[in-house]
Amino acid sequence: MRIGELAALAGVSTRTVRHYHRLGLLPEPERRANGYRVYGLRAAVTLARIRRLTELGLSLAEVGDALADDRGRDLREILTELDADLARQEQGIRLRRARLAELLTRDSLHPDDPVSPGMAGLLSRLPQAETGMLARERELLALLDTAAGPDTHRLLLETAPDAGRMGKVEDLYRELDALADADPGDPRVPGLAERLADAVPPEMLRSGLLDPALRPADADGGADGEAPAGEQEAFARAFLADLPPAQAEVVRQVMALLADRSAT
Repeated sequence: MRIGELAALAGVSTRTVRHYHRLGLLPEPERRANGYRVYGLRAAVTLARIRRLTELGLSLAEVGDALADDRGRDLREILTELDADLARQEQGIRLRRARLAELLTRDSLHPDDPVSPGMAGLLSRLPQAETGMLARERELLALLDTAAGPDTHRLLLETAPDAGRMGKVEDLYRELDALADADPGDPRVPGLAERLADAVPPEMLRSGLLDPALRPADADGGADGEAPAGEQEAFARAFLADLPPAQAEVVRQVMALLADRSAT
């Protein structure tokens, strides 16, 4: 058989056959004097096996492992692992569909609504706001829901303010909004920073969640103008850069106060 005939017999393209040659999955026959490859029945059997295994979901590397042992000992182990992986994928799909069903019952949807169920519960307890620090807070929580690791995510949910504390935080955010056009040296800055630092739950400070953001001078860069190491520090830098000058100064002072408290 020529390569085209072999490919047609197995239901693949000639390009696929050549790819399998390059990977070593399908032995490449010697060329005849005229330069053409001629394949035998064994090549067709092997190619059909490769197609069947890939259709089951095996990677080409796993196919190679399976074909290396004609007696199928490796194949049984590979298929068992594949079955377990597919079961996990099915469970994930069921959970995602349940989440989609819940979202589709809503009259209106916001781009940040498809967060995790835990974060959705937290956001539902926060006051709605289109602009200002409360709106920014919601955006940042949605971002952290995606970007934070499991430990950070858990701490965020565990240290979320209750209804009483949220009312106090809402008032402080309104004061912060009032500084949107102010100078960093505004006399309101130190007092507001103190009250915002007081509003941070002690358990959040003890958890170490804020530690990467509490290093002095990180907001202005490290030595020789280098960016501070660590994704959380980079996040803190980006957050400060996105704020108006007076608000950024408040946050810097809050960080400094929390750093002192964390140290003690």
